[in-house]
Amino acid sequence: MHSPSPPHASGATVRQAPAAPIVQAKNLSLIYPTADGKPVTALSEVSLTIAKGDFVSLIGPSGCGKTTLLRVIADLERPTAGTITVEGLTPEQARLKRLYGYVFQAPALYPWRTVERNVMLPLEIMGLSRAERQARAREELGRVGLAGFERKFPWQLSGGMQQRASIARALALKPDLLLMDEPFGALDEITRDHLNLHLTQLWRGTGKTCVFVTHSIAEAVFLSTRIVVMSPRPGRILDVIDCDLPRERTLDIRESPEFAAIAHRVRDGLKEGHSYDD
Repeated sequence: MHSPSPPHASGATVRQAPAAPIVQAKNLSLIYPTADGKPVTALSEVSLTIAKGDFVSLIGPSGCGKTTLLRVIADLERPTAGTITVEGLTPEQARLKRLYGYVFQAPALYPWRTVERNVMLPLEIMGLSRAERQARAREELGRVGLAGFERKFPWQLSGGMQQRASIARALALKPDLLLMDEPFGALDEITRDHLNLHLTQLWRGTGKTCVFVTHSIAEAVFLSTRIVVMSPRPGRILDVIDCDLPRERTLDIRESPEFAAIAHRVRDGLKEGHSYDD
């Protein structure tokens, strides 16, 4: 008698279990108490799954809870109701394990420290050796196109270069997850386009999972694998749009019909949520 062949030997497909989500939020709400006794609901019943390798943009009007949601993921805010996990852990556990890097709206670089020493700062706090700190800083500065600027001070760099240094600082932690709170919003359009292109190349090259806050429809469509459209306060998810453009993108893709169709759907979602109302 012959022993039965294993499934793969007979040509059958062996299915692997799907990877656990990087971020899993269920029925998440956050209410801020106020001095006048009229609490403000920043998030209401938000449920969202972010898979490994996703680039997810959060878009909506000012005050819709985009940054609040990002801060909940980072354990900088605590939800009032619902649950959230980051790589299967609580946000606090994920923060303590340094599983994410956070890029703020402003570069937040210390002017008296060189670019290299700014990137090394969180590594100093972690207690890494000087050699390891310097190796990581130089690796990430090279990755964001700032090799040769290690000994410059932040005030000697342009705004776009400062923001790239901020991204390098976040990447130096070797995080699985990169959280970005509208990092290019204050930059001119030409610089913003350049950094959008650089960021999508960086994302493809590192395989990081990214959550990105923006007010720009074009930026969201260009960068993302999925776009989360949020309503005015209280912040709710109106739509989650798959952005199935090729992962390797150039700025020319913004002139394509496919790009225009996705942008139109995002704009329609914002209109339905009354995001253009005063």
